[in-house]
Amino acid sequence: MASKNDSRHGLILAGGRGTRFWPRSRRTNAKQVLRFFGERSLIQQTVDRLRPVLPPERIWVLTNDYLRAEIVRQLPDVPAAQILAEPTQRNTAPAIGLAAQMIQSVDPDAVMGVFPADHVISKPAGYVRLLRLAFKAAMEGKIVVLGIQPRWPETGYGYIEFPKGTKSGSLKPVLKFREKPDEATAKRFLKAGNFCWNAGMFFWKTSVVLDALREFQPKTSSLLASLPPFGSKNFPERLKATFPLCENISIDYAVLERAKNVVGLLASDIGWNDVGSWNAVYELHKPDKAANVLRSDTLAQSSTGNYVDASGKLVALLGVRDLIVVDTPDALLIADRSHAQQVGDLVKQLEKSRRDELL
Repeated sequence: MASKNDSRHGLILAGGRGTRFWPRSRRTNAKQVLRFFGERSLIQQTVDRLRPVLPPERIWVLTNDYLRAEIVRQLPDVPAAQILAEPTQRNTAPAIGLAAQMIQSVDPDAVMGVFPADHVISKPAGYVRLLRLAFKAAMEGKIVVLGIQPRWPETGYGYIEFPKGTKSGSLKPVLKFREKPDEATAKRFLKAGNFCWNAGMFFWKTSVVLDALREFQPKTSSLLASLPPFGSKNFPERLKATFPLCENISIDYAVLERAKNVVGLLASDIGWNDVGSWNAVYELHKPDKAANVLRSDTLAQSSTGNYVDASGKLVALLGVRDLIVVDTPDALLIADRSHAQQVGDLVKQLEKSRRDELL
């Protein structure tokens, strides 16, 4: 357990909309606050698995105005003042810089970890061991990124190149960050054995990341430094005026690809999944004998490989395969599982049609 004098803090990034999980995921009820696995939402599970290292009073959350009230409700042990709505989305570099500035104002010796709100880790004990290693290295002044040993040639993730022969649980200098590859390149990365998925989890002293932002993103750094102390009366008003002026850039481009003191921590078997689509939800559930995942009252005959989530009514399947069926009071999604990544395109169409009541 963490001690009271511990300077470890955690930032959970929870501002995404989760459009690939429409019609369940909406602006005011997005992916990270939904329950896909058990009785706890994804953000509640994130806080739960951090508890052995980070008590709730040292958790910080950045989200948006649509979601803040629901996140405050779901995380009663996290101080409400530490659950902030960004005035506008400005990507991860300004968000992390803002959080680092706030955390350092209350704990000058702070070391922070950055965590997505909506991932799944099915082997938390191994994950906690990695967290402790990562925080220890960060306390020594290193920038630490978590790399996940790839299990297939994924084209939807960025990759981290490690030295050849890097073993799980070891810290090694990062050779290079790689963009999301095409299929042939992803297969080459997998075969090479020293390329890992970038899980979007980072660890550093607040002073180290703020120094890096001053060096590589001076405009954003200067804007954030101009804010009054966190908790002061005029902080919200100044944040609302200042934050939209920050550069819209990811922490990967802003700092990680340019800093010299970046090390990678390789994780092989923690059961990580970024839950990127309805098909991922299907694959993370145990199917029935017909390979269906039926989360509501369903009669399935001569049907296989389907995912059904439609509470309040009986769904009857006859002679169909590999479908996603998700029903809400005002919208019904029926999609082939192989097209699960394109569900977000439907949301773009709704936006163009100004169907705000469905967003």
